[in-house]
Amino acid sequence: QLQASGGGLVQPGGSLRLSCAASGFTLAYYAIGWFRQVPGKEREGVSCMSSGDGSTYYADSVKGRFTISRDNAKNTVYLQMNSLKPEDTAVYYCAVCRQEYYGYEYDHWGQGTQVTVSS
Repeated sequence: QLQASGGGLVQPGGSLRLSCAASGFTLAYYAIGWFRQVPGKEREGVSCMSSGDGSTYYADSVKGRFTISRDNAKNTVYLQMNSLKPEDTAVYYCAVCRQEYYGYEYDHWGQGTQVTVSS
C-alpha cells in the first residue's frame, strides 16, 4: 500500500513537498510516480521515476517546477513542488508507474493528499 502525505493550502508561487510511504513492499524495486485528480477531470500523470537508473518523466505542465526523488533507505519517494499555480490544485496520489507506447500508466495507489493553491 502506498500513502501520500504532505499536501495543504499554499499561496501561488509557494512550495510543498509531498511524501510517499510504502507498507508491505520495497519501493526501490519499482518505478514510482505521481498523478493528480481533480473532480470532473481526467487523471493527469505528473511524474515517474524508474527503479534502475533513476530516469524521470515529467508532464509538460510541471516540468521545471516539480522534482521527483527517492530515498531508498527510508522507503520513501518525494515530490518537491515549487512555483505552484492555482491549476496545480488537485488530490495527488503516488503509485507504481510504467511507460506504455501512449504514455504512462499508474497502478496500486493508496490514499492521496489534497493540494490547494490559492491566495
